[in-house]
Order: sequence, then structure tokens, then C-alpha cells
Amino acid sequence: MLLRKYNLKLTEAGCDEAGRGSLVGPVFAAAVILPENFKAEGLNDSKKLSAKKREYLREIIENTAICYAVATASREEIEKINVLNASTLAIHRALDQLKVRPDMILVDGNRFKPYQQIEYACIVKGDGIYESIAAASILAKTYRDSFMNRLHEEFPQYGWNHNKGYATREHLQAIQKFGLTPYHRRTFKISLQTRLSFD
Repeated sequence: MLLRKYNLKLTEAGCDEAGRGSLVGPVFAAAVILPENFKAEGLNDSKKLSAKKREYLREIIENTAICYAVATASREEIEKINVLNASTLAIHRALDQLKVRPDMILVDGNRFKPYQQIEYACIVKGDGIYESIAAASILAKTYRDSFMNRLHEEFPQYGWNHNKGYATREHLQAIQKFGLTPYHRRTFKISLQTRLSFD
């Protein structure tokens, strides 16, 4: 069972990102503040849930959260400042949009940069521990998946509706055959060349 609060006396904003390891497009991040009485059966790390379950939970989160926000850092920003810094930038942008200022920020992972002098904690695998982070992981994941599904309509040969831009065999073979699109992250090109040497 996921923990309800990091500290019951604090208003916490759970934060997570999606798409950091993808070869394509922006990174998405979400920030979520849940009410004390929030209940959602099956809430967990978005990667452990089916697409159908994520969409079901997304609706519950959006309808019952005190507030939430989803933001992005663009492919160009990823190229300029690297994907880790871009992920933090996207989280900061999501926090900027919250209608309630949190007392505490909970971030999935082990790295973060201070935001407006608000106390924060980094929790490795936090999306499987705290409800607010799990909720953020679901919003970030579902919003990014919807974005990749739209890109798939423009470039169906890369299978982005299935692989969401990650380095699957299907995706790498398509890059070999068709080259890179304007959406591909060029700073990943060196690692791509290595990965393309598969049998």
C-alpha cells in the first residue's frame, strides 16, 4: 500500500517525469497535490500499470486532486542543457502552474534542483512509495503517451504508438531504414550508432 503523506502537517506536491530515456521529443513532468481523503484502487508506479489502468486512474486524479499540472521541456532544450536538467526544468514548470503552493515537494529519483526555497525530498522509486508521486507519474506518462500517439500519425513507420520513442528493436530498425526525424534528439546520435550494431 502506498503511503498517504510524507508529513501529515505539510501540503505535499508529488512530482515525476516521463520520457527521459526516450530518443524522441520532449520530456513531460507532472506535479500533483492530493486531498487527505484521496482513494484510488490500484494506484502505483505508472510503469507497473496497463495503459487502460493508467487512463482510468488519470481521470480519477484529475477529478479529485486539489490541483495538478503537466509541463514539458522541449527537444531543443534537452539538446541544449541535457535531459537530466531538462527533466528538472519541466518539473519546475509544472510546479509553477499549481494553484496551491506546496509546503513540501516530493520528487521521484535522486536528483533535483531547489524550487522557490520550498523544502524537497528525492525518493528513489518514490512512484511506488508515495501516492502523490505515483499520481504524478501517471499524469506524466499518459500525457506523454498521448503526445507520442499523435506523432505516430505523422511518422507511422517508427512505431511510436507502441515504443513511445524508446530504443526498441523496431524503432532502431526504422531509424536505420528511414533516418532521423525532426523530433529525434540529436544528442543521442552517438549512442544510437552504437545500439544500431545489433544483429
